[in-house]
Amino acid sequence: MDEIMGLILYILISFVVSFCAFVCIFFIGRYIFNFLKDTSFFKKSRFFNIHEYFPNEQVFELRQLGYLVMILMFFVSMLYLLFSWGPDTINIAFLDILLSLYLMFNTKSDSPKNKVILFLLMPLGSISFLFFGINPVSAFDLIHAPIYLYFIKIYFSKFMEYTETNSLGITIILLFSIIFVSFIITMIVENVSPLNSMVMVSNAFTSNGYAILGSSGFGKINSLVLVWAGFFLSGIGTATLTVTIVMKHVNSEFDRLEDLAKKNKKN
Repeated sequence: MDEIMGLILYILISFVVSFCAFVCIFFIGRYIFNFLKDTSFFKKSRFFNIHEYFPNEQVFELRQLGYLVMILMFFVSMLYLLFSWGPDTINIAFLDILLSLYLMFNTKSDSPKNKVILFLLMPLGSISFLFFGINPVSAFDLIHAPIYLYFIKIYFSKFMEYTETNSLGITIILLFSIIFVSFIITMIVENVSPLNSMVMVSNAFTSNGYAILGSSGFGKINSLVLVWAGFFLSGIGTATLTVTIVMKHVNSEFDRLEDLAKKNKKN
């Protein structure tokens, strides 16, 4: 009886601590989110203006890609919440909390359906894992993780709508599909965690090898950021340079034809 009461007390303490921590994180996070979103400094600063770094066409493509990246993060987080892959799990717990808060901040509580979604988005399992490790409250992930399937559907619909609205190509879906399928195959065949699979596929796709760069979870995430940032920036630089050369040639040819037309008119 004492053991049962002790277990019940442990579960209650774990739940109360996790819920209180979530409430604090939610209100602090919402304040920071609204502050960053509404402050004029970030709106007017050239440093935070993406159009200062990329051509307008590339900005549309990056935003288009953003929806697919979010879908991939939802899928990876769901896998980690439902299955355990050792030390990387603690890093995904932080990712789950950030993703859940972001989705909650962008979901209105104006209908019973949205209220249920907001409840399921609460990352109580990840928060309790950070405080107590694997514990009974972590079982909340069994109903929390599947909510990412709903947002995968929502973000894919947003991707298609954004693509059609801005008359963008869908070739990026082919690229994403190749990477996604390779990610699944590598995870199964090589018997590695989702994070390690992402690093291996990214390195292979960008011709950086097939090794896992980074021994810690944050090190692997950092290598992913560096690999893909370098890949896209080099592509953007090449495209921008090509456009500049072509435009310079076209303008030069146009000026030549204009001068020729003026000379012919005089004659």
